[in-house]
Amino acid sequence: MASLGKSVRRLSVLCTYFRRCMFTGSPRRRACPAVGSVTRQWCTRKFSSSSARNTIFTSPIPDIQIKEESLSEYLLPKFEHFGNRTALVDDNAGKTYTYLEMRDAVVKLGSSLHRLGYRKGDVLCMYSTNNTEYALLILACVTSGIILTTTNPSYTSVELARQLNHSGTTGVVVIQSLLPTVQEAITNDRFLKTKIKNVIVVGEVDGYRSFSNLLNDDGTCFPDNITFNPKDDVSLLLYSSGTTGLPKGVMLTHRNIVSNLQQTRYKPQHSITADDTVLCLMPMFHVYGMQFILMTTLQDGGKLVILPQFEPESILNSIEQHRVTVLYMVPPVALFLARHPIVDTYDISSIRLVCFLYYPANARRIWLWSQNIESLYTVLVGYGMTELSPVATLDTLPPHHIGTVGPLIPNSSAKVVCSETGAELGPGETGELCIRGPHVMKGYLNNEAATNDMIKDGWLYTGDVGHVREDGCFVITDRLKELIKYKGFQLHERHMDLLVQNEGFSDISQVAPAELEDLLLRHPGVQDAAVIGMPDERAGEIPRAYIVPNPNKKVTRDEISKFVEGRFSIMLLDDISSFLMDAGTMNTKPLTLKININMYFL
Repeated sequence: MASLGKSVRRLSVLCTYFRRCMFTGSPRRRACPAVGSVTRQWCTRKFSSSSARNTIFTSPIPDIQIKEESLSEYLLPKFEHFGNRTALVDDNAGKTYTYLEMRDAVVKLGSSLHRLGYRKGDVLCMYSTNNTEYALLILACVTSGIILTTTNPSYTSVELARQLNHSGTTGVVVIQSLLPTVQEAITNDRFLKTKIKNVIVVGEVDGYRSFSNLLNDDGTCFPDNITFNPKDDVSLLLYSSGTTGLPKGVMLTHRNIVSNLQQTRYKPQHSITADDTVLCLMPMFHVYGMQFILMTTLQDGGKLVILPQFEPESILNSIEQHRVTVLYMVPPVALFLARHPIVDTYDISSIRLVCFLYYPANARRIWLWSQNIESLYTVLVGYGMTELSPVATLDTLPPHHIGTVGPLIPNSSAKVVCSETGAELGPGETGELCIRGPHVMKGYLNNEAATNDMIKDGWLYTGDVGHVREDGCFVITDRLKELIKYKGFQLHERHMDLLVQNEGFSDISQVAPAELEDLLLRHPGVQDAAVIGMPDERAGEIPRAYIVPNPNKKVTRDEISKFVEGRFSIMLLDDISSFLMDAGTMNTKPLTLKININMYFL
């Protein structure tokens, strides 16, 4: 009980300082859009530096040797090496795989997909919550040359159809409970009716091929003689809104993923060992769950315990039962666990490492935490985005680099530029962060303009604002992008009311204001609309809509709410509807909202 009490106190300390940092930290700099433009200009000098200051920053960690390998060449031998060690555990489904069993299942699945006609470069979609089937499909696709695209399981049929069409998907793997959404998406889209050749169900449904049947293959058709070009061949097609606009297909190559897997192992404290048990509660449809958790764990022989959804009792029970040593989380999940009344009934003393991959709104919280948890857990923090495969900076806290997201990972470089002039800035000067390295995405699928806007001369312009300290560590202070980071974690329906009223959860999903505005402008009673992200303790940010009604057609908040309902993911509806009804501004004065609404103040 002593160790239990100590663990509970650890979470309580985290909770206390997490709550404090919600309302403290460095003051936000107000954006000052140029007249007739919504571009936010950033070029803030933090302190004077010499005229000979450095403007290209490299990692303080020596470069490592990264082989030009495909994910098949990189991962499959490791699975052989770890043999009979436990690789995957899914208590919810009662399934466990050793590394050899996992490798055999991956080969059988790849062989089955080959028999179905899937070849290198074909696109397959996974539409599911977390499970062992998800992990196996990821591994089977990336090792057999099939491009995998993943979708948020909260997507509506309209959102799903948009991604299926854009990605060029010809097959969908779906859990049984989400099959009706897939059926609706295909039925209502004349292009998908002919494009989708296979719908494979995790479960047993008459008239559909089951995932379990694919695992009965003898494995002889696995394409182990494929010639890969790691630098150019796409392995994953993940959708992200990038800096602005509708979701875009991020093309991550084999080289991108293999490089980033190795770049994040430069310290023993960062690496998962064969003795570690890792809890996967982040969604696998996101690069965080797919690469930073799944592949990172498996490359070093750890055991991965998979949870299908955010359910407090299941999380705590898994930590206690499997003696979980490593937790990958986002801050609201840590806050939720710290506040939940049942936490003191479980033994979570086995945890040694807590990992957070930050987005800018959370970066300033590190300073408050690190002053008070140095004797508790080892905390690993970093900064990244989907377009960076996903990690750009990484370090353990404390005692080093307090208040930052750590230094660059090896084999990479960075610069900070003034968004107004394009001038490169020195240490301590605040501007837009740009990253260069082997982990920078290939580009956006079928969107040359967006790719060229994001990547210039090999530099990826992140849209995030920060500066580099003299010691080489990065501080992320704000963002240029209008993207709203919103609570998109897989959530069990019976916990929705509790979380909406009292708690928060994952900040992983991304909501593009343009996507919501496009929907609102379809309503005949809406003349103009703008959506911005508002700070929220529970969710990081939540969308707020401002609407100019059509003067020739009366419209009410209730009508707008009902119009939104059913057209967007259910997890967005509560906040969108409530803000339209309770906090939205209905103004009949004609204006161009995107120019006149400041990102922080109206």
